Parts: sequence; C-alpha cells; structure tokens
Amino acid sequence: MSKLPANLGQQLEQRKSKGLYRQLPSDNSLIDFCSNDYLGFATSAKLKEIVNGHSTTTKSGSTGSRLITGNTAYTEELEKKTALYHKAEAALIFNSGYDANIGLISCIAQKQDLILLDELSHASIYDGIRLSFARHYKFRHNDIEHLRQLIDKTPEARNIFIVVESVYSMDGDCAPLKEISTLLKHNVFLIVDEAHATGVFGEGGRGLCNETAIENNCFARIITYGKAMGSHGAAIVGSADLRNYLINYARSFIYTTALPLKSLYAIEAAYDLLASSNAQNELQKKINLFKHLTRGLNGLIESSSAIQCLITEGNKATEEKAMALQKQGFHIKAIKSPTVPEGKERIRICLHNYNTDEEIKRLAESLVSIEM
Repeated sequence: MSKLPANLGQQLEQRKSKGLYRQLPSDNSLIDFCSNDYLGFATSAKLKEIVNGHSTTTKSGSTGSRLITGNTAYTEELEKKTALYHKAEAALIFNSGYDANIGLISCIAQKQDLILLDELSHASIYDGIRLSFARHYKFRHNDIEHLRQLIDKTPEARNIFIVVESVYSMDGDCAPLKEISTLLKHNVFLIVDEAHATGVFGEGGRGLCNETAIENNCFARIITYGKAMGSHGAAIVGSADLRNYLINYARSFIYTTALPLKSLYAIEAAYDLLASSNAQNELQKKINLFKHLTRGLNGLIESSSAIQCLITEGNKATEEKAMALQKQGFHIKAIKSPTVPEGKERIRICLHNYNTDEEIKRLAESLVSIEM
C-alpha cells in the first residue's frame, strides 16, 4: 500500500510535536461528563423499546437516496410531524447536522449574496460557506453592534444571511437571538443552528428560538438529533418553498443514501419521549446544581446550558488538568487550540440527567482543587 506523500507525513509529525495529534478514544468506565447525550436518551431503555417495537422485517438499509429509492411515506409523515412540533411549515431530514449545514449554506448563498457568521460558529458552518459562492464576514462573538455595522456596510448585497448557533458548542453560552432578530429586513435572513438547544431549551425542548419567541423570524433552523435527542440525523425546518428548494439544490441531501428506517423510528421515539417525560426539567436541576457548586470558580464561562467550560489557557496545561480529572474517574476532555482560539483552551464539561448529584458535587470539588 502506498505511503503518504512526504508533505502530508510532515504535517502529521508537526501536529505530534505540538501536542495536537488526534487519536480515536477507546471505551472506558469513567463517569460521563463528556458526551452530548444531555437527556440520556441515547441509553434510554424506553426509547430502545419503542424502536424495537417496529416491524423486525424492515430492511436494514434505505437502498438509495431519497430521490431514487430511499424515500418512504413514513419519512414524509415524520417530516410533517417535525415541522408541526417546531412550529414551521415544513421540514427536511438530513443524515447529520453537518450534512444539513453544508447542504443549506452552500446552495442558499450565491455570488451576489453575503454571509455574516458569528466567529465561534461550528466547523460545518464554515465548510458550508467554503462550498458556496458568496462572500462572508465574521462578526465578533455575540456582538450585536459589530453585526449591525457589517450589515450597514454592505448595502450592495442582494441577500444577507446571518448564521448563528443558538447554543455555542465550545462555550455553552447562548446567542442574543431577540436582538439579532431586530436586524432582519426584506433582504436579511436568519439561520439558527439549534444543535445544542434542541431538547434543552424551549417548550417541550423545541429550542432557544422557541424560548425567545423568534421562530417566525427565522429563515431556517437546524434541528440535530445526535445530541440531546439521543439518535442520529438532523432536520432543517422552515417554509415549504425552502424545503422544495433544498430537495432540488442541496447536494448533501441529493447525492447521499437516505437514513435507514430504524434511524427514523429513533427520531420519532425521541420526540415522543421528550413530550411525555420530565427529562428537560431534570436536566435543568443538574445544571443549576453545578452552577451553584462552582459559583466564583475562576475561568468558568457563564452558561445556562448543559455545556459548562473552564478556561485554562495553554494546550499543555489544559491536557494536564483533563488527565488529572480523568484519574479521579471523570470522563472529561481537554479542548485545545486550534479547535478553540489560542489562549482560550478549556476543560469542557457536559451535564446529563444520568449524572447523580453526588457525582456533580465530586466533580465541582475536583475542579476547585485543580485550579488551586
């Protein structure tokens, strides 16, 4: 088998020398403060029971793309249910949140258009922009005035698409959605990635757009199922015209094999479980407990979400602190540059319904000890 070209091998060695080399983790028995399974749905016996209750004769694969052989009446009914739940006209299911973002952004924003994105936006948003033909500018994180200035400075743009995350994956803080929505006008459209807000915020876990009552102001919302919903895939919710446009132009939808029915059953089961359980309120209690126990801890980013981060500065120091926490039994990862800006390295903590109060108390004590 051919070796890597020399320049690629050199890049890997450079990454190793800087302590940035990525490796796939192995299974472990540590207490999970790392995964995105905020509500515990991914390990829910109830959700598994509902999914397994569907016909066992169903084919294991979808056999093709939605436009060829992979579409079913069940898929379209689930999309209607999804749209209704999120108070939108229509929904279109994608294979992942990443696929949804690159598919939407790359085909919606065109040569005469402009994309304005928060500087802390997810990699999938940046990659969608790279695949589009539109210009783009970053605005400072959650800085409404900077965003307003960029809109005012580009009157020649045909359409302006503002792209934000409702909850930022690496900081855990929330976008000022109400303030952003005041900037919208006839040619300014808002796209909100609700990946880390779905199941956590809003009535029945409908997201932060629901909680802030700006759903009708959004051009598109990305609802991701691989996090609090404990399953896989994503949906873009918006107008019926948007759905039809994406079916015709979103390449990550058109040219990929559709999700198998079992994945779709899991999505529907997650919605049913979300609507019928007290999981969202239970998670909020865990978040409140953690915030109370860590009040005043230096470097902790203000967050009301399930994501709590402690700024540590420096890749080496961050890795050492993460390893110290792992030795104490906590599955916690160091988030290092360049994933986050240099000097903003951090310990990222995810809270879950299945974390006991005692485990959260122990973690808070350990965080205080490593910062002393």
